[in-house]
Amino acid sequence: MTFRIAVGGIHTECSTSSPVLMRPEDFRVLRGPDLLSAENFSFLPNPDVQLLPLLHARAVPGGPLARATYEGFKAEFLDLLKASLPLDGLYLAMHGAMNVEGMDDAEGDWISAARSVVGPDIPVAASYDLHGNVTQRIIDQLDIFAAYRTAPHIDTRETMVRAWSMLVKTLQTGEKPGVAWAPVPVLLPGERTSTEDEPAKSLYDALSRHDAVPGVWDANLMVGYVWADEPRGTACAVVTGTDKAAAEAVAAEIARSYWEAREAFRFGPVTGPLKEMLDIAQGTQTRPVILADSGDNPTGGGVGDRADVLNALIARDFQGAVIGGITDRPAVEACFAAGEGATLPLRIGGALDPASPSAEVSATVVRLDDPAGAEARQAVVTVGGITVILAARRRPYHDIADFTRHGIDPKGVRLLVVKSGYLSPELAPIAQPNLMALTDGVINQDIERLPNERRRRPSYPFDRAFDYVPEPQSSARWK
Repeated sequence: MTFRIAVGGIHTECSTSSPVLMRPEDFRVLRGPDLLSAENFSFLPNPDVQLLPLLHARAVPGGPLARATYEGFKAEFLDLLKASLPLDGLYLAMHGAMNVEGMDDAEGDWISAARSVVGPDIPVAASYDLHGNVTQRIIDQLDIFAAYRTAPHIDTRETMVRAWSMLVKTLQTGEKPGVAWAPVPVLLPGERTSTEDEPAKSLYDALSRHDAVPGVWDANLMVGYVWADEPRGTACAVVTGTDKAAAEAVAAEIARSYWEAREAFRFGPVTGPLKEMLDIAQGTQTRPVILADSGDNPTGGGVGDRADVLNALIARDFQGAVIGGITDRPAVEACFAAGEGATLPLRIGGALDPASPSAEVSATVVRLDDPAGAEARQAVVTVGGITVILAARRRPYHDIADFTRHGIDPKGVRLLVVKSGYLSPELAPIAQPNLMALTDGVINQDIERLPNERRRRPSYPFDRAFDYVPEPQSSARWK
């Protein structure tokens, strides 16, 4: 028998403190055959499955989605979903921390709308980032759930395969799984819950043991997303299984273990105020020192246009630093107008968020990169002994190739500054040492001082003097 399975979704995370709304041009959208040929979805072909690719929209994290942007993607997705009927299954590749103007629980809205199209009898599977937020509304629409187990995320494909394989399994065997979850009133940043550091490492290592419990298919621990001031923000345990009591018991055990470990979470790298981190960098002989500008990290929802670190390095007359990178399209366009080799007065930073600090400098243009039109342009400039990579579009610089593209060898740099929290899997191994600066920005690590008007209380670490007992709940679909 051949099963008809539709595939699609939407994947991003959004800081509600960012004033920069996401628009359609911020997304990479895969439709039809392009979705099936994308590397992330290359595991899909199966001799028992007829694939029906819909739409998958993915963006670098940022501010909330403009309502019209979200509604446009949703309407197109639903039209494609309706056109694919009848179906045997639906797989949704999600993130879980999307925020939309004027809407709470955007993923709940998206998944509920999909469920209303496919009807109550079709199994729906979803894969999530462990920094996503979950609600009862989401759980009530799903039959299968799987989330990343690593941060930094090195198991994205593996997680998608887990969700997909469970969906195919239920169709092939006739077994009907369900989802149970247990919210945990803890909300910590990813930088304090990296799975490479304790206690998260042991908590996530234990998930495979929970998978082996009879009646349990897949166990998950969700850290949640702290930089969205919304009621659904919380950690939780989510379990897929065929035995409701077993799944609820495992969810309760995972939730309890996270609660009991809440005070043990720490930053992994050497961390402190920018001045202290630059003092260390200036006195360090090994290279490269890699400094994470944590408050402006675009992969966590930061704007990416702040020049705090650049100003601090200029003030120190620092020699041998590379900053990758600062988003500033007007500055990039000015560099292209001037040409390589030109020296020009340049304002760097503050191009997107009026609250972001800028730097007024004399810059020399050393390289112009125009790979695919104005929005993809980059310019490399020097300001004294500092090299700065400027980008026309918000983006991270977390891979070695982001630098070697411009003739820069990260391993040979005295100080490499990246807008990041914990370092990426490519940069972390070469850092000597890895430093994280507690800089300002819309994903500031000082979470106790974040805007906190809509989160449910009590919640650790915003509140500390309260007790918690897990109360697992199952999907309304799990009869």
